Amino acid sequence: MVAFKGIWTKDFWRAVSAEYVATLIFVLLGVGSTINWHAGKDNPPPADLVLISLCFGLSIATMVQCFGHISGGHINPAVTAAMVVTRKLSLAKALFYVVAQCLGAITGAGILFMVTPAAVRGSFGVNNVNSDISVGHGLLVEIIITFELVFTVFATCDPKRNDLGGSAALAIGLAIPYTGASMNPARSLGPAVITLRFENHWVYWLGPILGGIIAAGLYEYLYCPDPEVKKRLKQVFQKDQSGKYKEVESEDITIKPGSTDMEKTEKKDPYNDTGDVLSSV
Repeated sequence: MVAFKGIWTKDFWRAVSAEYVATLIFVLLGVGSTINWHAGKDNPPPADLVLISLCFGLSIATMVQCFGHISGGHINPAVTAAMVVTRKLSLAKALFYVVAQCLGAITGAGILFMVTPAAVRGSFGVNNVNSDISVGHGLLVEIIITFELVFTVFATCDPKRNDLGGSAALAIGLAIPYTGASMNPARSLGPAVITLRFENHWVYWLGPILGGIIAAGLYEYLYCPDPEVKKRLKQVFQKDQSGKYKEVESEDITIKPGSTDMEKTEKKDPYNDTGDVLSSV
């Protein structure tokens, strides 16, 4: 229960509500771009994949720009899972984020369903594995493309980099390739719940979450590890007289900048600091 102490703050609920609103708008705009208003007419043109892809990409970029400073602008359970495995977000807070994202997606899809004429709804943007490929291949595609998306998120939002220019939000938005795929479990959940079509729906949860976790782990621990974290780990896990590593539990150890000397400080309860309720988000 200690992990849930930080939820009784305004900042926390602002962040959770921001994830709800951002996902609502994202799904409303994105799924709305898949509606073919020429359906039912003679010789209707095929769906404009470029239009749909740009709408999804620019919508997510806009939402990140609007809500990034409030909640981190995840708008995607796969991104939230990636933040958890890299210890940038606590598991308790992540649970609230995912619930907010799913509810926002369902609300956005529900609003769009109500205002869209039945004759042009079509598949209503419901994700489904192409009949020409196997479910396993569809899962692999979701893993790979979500890997690319989450790796871009970590690379463009890395505070250790000083070579970045332009808009990180736009880079994240345009990382979505022109495949019409999900890469976002909440985006898939919204239309599926409204239309009650859940065929192979698990693919759009397992694939993106696996891809996001793999991308986050490789970026954070292999390609661009934080040297300060390594130093802290070396000091926290100290060798005893027998040569075995032992965890220091009673006190925190910090390292002075530019020095290898250790300083022992009194342990602080992070959940008592209401000004930092969102970890690193």
